[in-house]
Amino acid sequence: MPAKKPATKKAEHYDASSISVLEGLDPVRKRPGMYIGTTGPDGLHHLIWEVFDNSRDEAMGGYADRVEVALLPDGYVRVVDNGRGIPVDVHKQTKVSALETILCTLHAGGKFGGADSGYKVSGGLHGVGVSVVNALSTHLIAEIHRDGGYYMQEYNIGKPKAKVKKVGPSKLQGTIITFQADPTIFSSTEYDFKRIVSHLRQQSYLVKGMRIEVLDLRGLDEVTQKKLDLRGVQYLTDLGMECPQMHFYFEGGLRSLVAFNNQHQKLIHKNIFYVEKGGPDEPLDSKVQSVEVALQYVDDISPRISAFANDIYNPEQGTHVTGFKTALTRTLNNYAKKGNFFSVKDKDAGFTGDDVLEGITAVISVKMPDIQFEGQTKAKLGSMEARGAVENVFGDAFATFLEENPDDAKAIVNKVIIAVKARKAAKAAKDSVLRKGALEGMSLPGKLADCQSKHAEDSELFIVEGDSAGGSAKMGRDRKTQAILPLRGKILNVERARIDKMLASEQIKNLVIALGTAIGDVFDIEKLRYHKIIIATDADVDGAHIRTLLLTLFYRYFRPLLDDGYIYIAQPPLYKIQKGKETWYAYTDQEKFAIVGEEDSAEGEEVEDESEEVTDTAAKKPTKFRIQRYKGLGEMNAEELWETTMNPEHRLLKQVNIEDGQEADKVFDVLMGTDVTSRKSFIQNNAHMATLDI
Repeated sequence: MPAKKPATKKAEHYDASSISVLEGLDPVRKRPGMYIGTTGPDGLHHLIWEVFDNSRDEAMGGYADRVEVALLPDGYVRVVDNGRGIPVDVHKQTKVSALETILCTLHAGGKFGGADSGYKVSGGLHGVGVSVVNALSTHLIAEIHRDGGYYMQEYNIGKPKAKVKKVGPSKLQGTIITFQADPTIFSSTEYDFKRIVSHLRQQSYLVKGMRIEVLDLRGLDEVTQKKLDLRGVQYLTDLGMECPQMHFYFEGGLRSLVAFNNQHQKLIHKNIFYVEKGGPDEPLDSKVQSVEVALQYVDDISPRISAFANDIYNPEQGTHVTGFKTALTRTLNNYAKKGNFFSVKDKDAGFTGDDVLEGITAVISVKMPDIQFEGQTKAKLGSMEARGAVENVFGDAFATFLEENPDDAKAIVNKVIIAVKARKAAKAAKDSVLRKGALEGMSLPGKLADCQSKHAEDSELFIVEGDSAGGSAKMGRDRKTQAILPLRGKILNVERARIDKMLASEQIKNLVIALGTAIGDVFDIEKLRYHKIIIATDADVDGAHIRTLLLTLFYRYFRPLLDDGYIYIAQPPLYKIQKGKETWYAYTDQEKFAIVGEEDSAEGEEVEDESEEVTDTAAKKPTKFRIQRYKGLGEMNAEELWETTMNPEHRLLKQVNIEDGQEADKVFDVLMGTDVTSRKSFIQNNAHMATLDI
């Protein structure tokens, strides 16, 4: 049977009087992007995060120790916790139940009102989370177990179908929210199980002792689905269903998260630095409850910093990271000077902020009762008090760590000294090629066929594989808006390369000059010459490799181009199909089958000249299909390349975006780094997903 409320925390006063009301719910369906950022996949998954955050806040306050997230058939999602349960008594201000108030009113919740509210700290400061989920769902069911009773209320598009009703008695305690996202609001209502697992795994490190279970029940048979209708069952995990599922429970906190992030890295030092100060019972002060930091250096040139405020991930970081960087630079400089690591002749010796960040894996977490984010999606922390708190707590503890662990300290400082030397060498090389302001006077690469337009928003750059494809593309393009840059072979793998080595590569140097943004600390996205950068490679293994090398370059050194949606991948057709005077282009085998028919398409598939004639046996008079299989862009003439791959009216482009920066970083490490064992393991584990063209 499901677990009862944990006995580790004495319940505080929490009823309808704990719920504060600020304003109504009307604007949500009209402008959903204001509340969840987007109505694409990010916004869809944000609905889960908002409901989960409420359960997580219960655990963070010591009132719950178990949360379950389940994907159900028909697009439903179910989130369960064994916390206190949302109050169901009548709210004095709204004259309806506290449950209905929370689900139907913006800025209503137990997260306002200071010490007398339901929470000391929480991630859901704005109080719009679950009400926005309700507004953007076609159907939502709230089930509450508290005070010996089992209560339920249903909603359609944010409107209650009836008042809260008591279903019966209950010995359980907690909240169950089941919702179905509105397909008229979202571009797709298909959830990504791996994405959900990745996000919730991260959350499990942040709240020690919280057990998280994730289930994918979308593929259940009808008999098993009936189990989902059992009212009063709090956890579906306890029913023993066989389905894709993950379970997370970590006692190591951020220390465990750093170890997880570094599992494929070569470590510079053995011991993970860790400090935690403050907490619910002994806060640091009235503004900051606690600070927690963990870090470890690895043999890499990229920093990996994850920031959290009240257990909400802040991809754009914020004031807590500013305080961390300041203390890190100061502490390492002080230690290096005290230990005479700097040359006596160099009076101005010292580490910069970039030097000390090279190769660091760090996680910073703060908890604050009155927290301020920049924007509803909480991407960046704005609370100024966090900067000083992190700077002081981390700075003092890290200085002690260096003194008490001399071997680790020496390894860290030596790593930073190498970064200093490399920075100076890279700066010299970069300045010789890309001095600040020199791009205007530098001639564009000779292989670049530039477009006539001088307006970046109208201009496109096609990066094509090989001179043959480049020739066809130059002949077939729209010269007004389309520029062509052919690549000769495979570019340098920049995963472990510094700027000086990169700029020694003619291919990369040409691309950097063509983009116009410069690179490194003089990168300026405002000088980008094209707002569509389109990678066009052959549909074979070599083409895929070149595409991956380019994406690695953009990810490591031109990340804003990915973040702002400027990078695209062209999708050239696999087949040209002709019958008489009619011509079709098929981009997949399925499209070819739809045109020709599977039986006809299968005949004579292995043909030396890569073309074939297929008899259409369905016709009264035999007619023939002529099928050409394209192996590369160079096989297309200018007209074919324009019609299929370059013409904005007909072409297929895939925009490259980053859904999970940490997961993307890890994949680039594994696939493009130096750890052969990890790469082999990754390929073996994911080989079943590959589409092979043999």
